[in-house]
Amino acid sequence: MSQNQFKSLILFIFLLGFASQACAQNGVTFLQFEGGSGPGKGKHIVLVAGDDEYRSEESMPMLGKILSERYGFKTTVLFPIHPETGDIVPNYQNNIPGLEHLETADLMIMLIRFRELPDEQSKHIENFLKVGKPIIGLRTSTHAFSYQKNLESPFAKWHWMSKAEGWERGFGQRIFGETWVNHHGNHGKEGTRALPDGVDQLNGHPILRGVKDIWGPSDVYGIKHLPAEANVLLFGQSTAGMTADSPMMYEKSVMPIAWTKPYQIEGGSPGMAFASTMGASLDFQSADLRRLVINASFWLLGMPEAITPDMNVDYVGSFEPTMFGFDTFRKGMRVSDFK
Repeated sequence: MSQNQFKSLILFIFLLGFASQACAQNGVTFLQFEGGSGPGKGKHIVLVAGDDEYRSEESMPMLGKILSERYGFKTTVLFPIHPETGDIVPNYQNNIPGLEHLETADLMIMLIRFRELPDEQSKHIENFLKVGKPIIGLRTSTHAFSYQKNLESPFAKWHWMSKAEGWERGFGQRIFGETWVNHHGNHGKEGTRALPDGVDQLNGHPILRGVKDIWGPSDVYGIKHLPAEANVLLFGQSTAGMTADSPMMYEKSVMPIAWTKPYQIEGGSPGMAFASTMGASLDFQSADLRRLVINASFWLLGMPEAITPDMNVDYVGSFEPTMFGFDTFRKGMRVSDFK
């Protein structure tokens, strides 16, 4: 064997080992669905779960499978992983491995709450935002970060009650247009009925194509600081009960529950966000809520022509969401459970 052949063999072995190691992590610390044919072929969407109440560890894989299997997107799903056990632990707030996948992502979908991540993980989110790539924030993503320990972090300005100049009220306010305000509805007793007959529905916004009926058992969030540049697509009304046939509570004011908003961070390019205060895993039993998020994905990626009213938003495989609540998540969950 010549010296050049020997070097080529060593390089091949190294690359093979590297590839094997990378593949081993798929299903261990993250999930990745390669997609196939479809309008999303060639596009990469990263979905980030990381909240301790609304079971995003259930909903994000479900959305990732639909986007991949039905529309051809490559999707990567990330989870809050306890570093000592390797389990998915939603209330472990300091670790979401795999955020480096954002470096090749075209769109980010997040449902996270009160995270305080290591700076090297947050840096990947910052890099994504600096490029001005589109982002979707669901439910508690209005209050995605809470810095309690590492107050010297350059990302402490993302804290949901931040007073840092330009980052007042934190990441949620700067990127999505709102932070945590309150439960406008009676949490755990009232649901949310979307009101899709507003001005934008009449004007035919692509995100609302085919969206006719959304109800979910999570309550309406209070909205107080939404800026003028936000374009409200849906308002929500509280329902007097947590079943789909519960009557609407007309004595309560309506609140925005879905909107688009441009964003830009320091030194970055302008980008566009879509936000919805719905998003509990139980909410996603509503086909039209799934449709809303999938429509928003296409629109944010500059593909409005691909959105049709009859797009297939059926589950891929089974989806059995569990009730929201603190510390009620299934113990011992592994990433492989969501394949």
